[in-house]
Amino acid sequence: MIYIDGNSLSIEDVIAVVDKGEKAGIADSAMEQIRKSKKSLMKILESGKPVYGVNTGFGSLLNVNVEKNNTVQLQINLIRSHSAGTGDPLDERTVKSIMLVRANTLVKGYSGVSEDLISFLLFMINENIIPVVPRYGSVGASGDLAPLAHIGLAVMGEGDVFYRGKRMNSAEVFRNLGKKPYSYAEKEGVALINGTSVICGILALEVKKSERLINEALGSFALAFEGLSGTDRAFTEWALASRPHEGQQLIGMALRKLFHGSAIVENARKTKVQDAYSLRCTPQVYGAVWDTVEYVRKVLSTEINSATDNPLLMGDEYISTGNFHGEPVAMASDFLAIAMTDFGNMVERRLARIVETNLSGLPPFLVSDYGLNSGYMIPQYTAAALCNVNKTLAHPNSADTIPTSANQEDHVSMGTNAALKLVEINKNVETIIAIEYLLGAQALEFRKFEPSKATMEIYSKIRAIVKPLDRDRPSTGDINAICSMMETESFRNFIMEKTGFH
Repeated sequence: MIYIDGNSLSIEDVIAVVDKGEKAGIADSAMEQIRKSKKSLMKILESGKPVYGVNTGFGSLLNVNVEKNNTVQLQINLIRSHSAGTGDPLDERTVKSIMLVRANTLVKGYSGVSEDLISFLLFMINENIIPVVPRYGSVGASGDLAPLAHIGLAVMGEGDVFYRGKRMNSAEVFRNLGKKPYSYAEKEGVALINGTSVICGILALEVKKSERLINEALGSFALAFEGLSGTDRAFTEWALASRPHEGQQLIGMALRKLFHGSAIVENARKTKVQDAYSLRCTPQVYGAVWDTVEYVRKVLSTEINSATDNPLLMGDEYISTGNFHGEPVAMASDFLAIAMTDFGNMVERRLARIVETNLSGLPPFLVSDYGLNSGYMIPQYTAAALCNVNKTLAHPNSADTIPTSANQEDHVSMGTNAALKLVEINKNVETIIAIEYLLGAQALEFRKFEPSKATMEIYSKIRAIVKPLDRDRPSTGDINAICSMMETESFRNFIMEKTGFH
């Protein structure tokens, strides 16, 4: 059980709930803060003071007062009106991540919601009742309004959900489970949808995936490096330590472990002065990408344990603040998108080198009977195409802003789009890495010296699912098979064991 308290939710906790089936509950320590916040809200409302989004309109309608007997209807209308997203639904993992992050924000005790709303969200998470959430509609400020409203719509029994492999109306699912749809109280609608939880929910999964991809790319690098008869002199400990970025040191240690005892590398030390940048500079580039991921992890860890509602409550005080603005995680998403794009660029440059006989010393396109056979000519094209897509996507969304709500919300982050594009970039990078596994293993078929024990074990993993190429055959199935293997926990653990990199 993962107990949320608003202060200590980790990315690993999110992964445990999303991917490992852990249940989520409210920590006992959070109950008092939730109840105090609700009590404060009701006291303020009894005073008759205007509170944004509670007894006033929303956005540019903030100066329109709402009668006391309509404050609950206001929340229902808000959810309905803001459910205006479009596009294919977000996948169930992502929505589950978003819901957990949102629940954790609400338990901090600044939002004036009841524990019943938070418990209802956790009930849906634990029962895998996952709202259908269109992917587009958020501009990443005033919160992720449209996508979170679609979650809110399902909570109150008017939206669709995915349940046990089917798309169904949420009210029907609740009815089958003997549960009534949730009835919002004052402020609960705006508290649910006003925050950065969609950006954060997506980014939590992609930070973890980025870390995995870097680790697994060390395995594909080992095959390509030895296939290209690389020299490891540039990975010498004291030389890397002279520029003490943490990521560079970690990657250097992993590479020294990978290539220990390699006859190919030992021979290259005697015959080569230096390698091309795509081999020699791997600690510097991969290290910089790793440092970027860890920076984004730090920003995200702060954000998922932050109050991003509006207004916020503390005792008798209520503040219309701007914590819903997604700029911190928008910029972090853009930064990681740029880093992962360049990460894929470096892998592709090795692929181009490995199929070029004048650069590699290997048969053209890695096939003996070339001419009659085109060998692995086209997988490099595929990698180049994916890199081009990534370079286009890497333009920072957070550099743009389009005013909304009649210019009351005149600067927005576009952070949700930044997080969404990162999903596609990482998917493309995964395929590029899989192609390096494919071509790196084939390159080793032509080397007379033995690779390191670690590299040989990685090669054997690939050969267990992809046979050597002796004549032309479609590559798509082989690439997909490697991608599928890369997504398994056993393969991740195997590569971590070979590299010592975590």
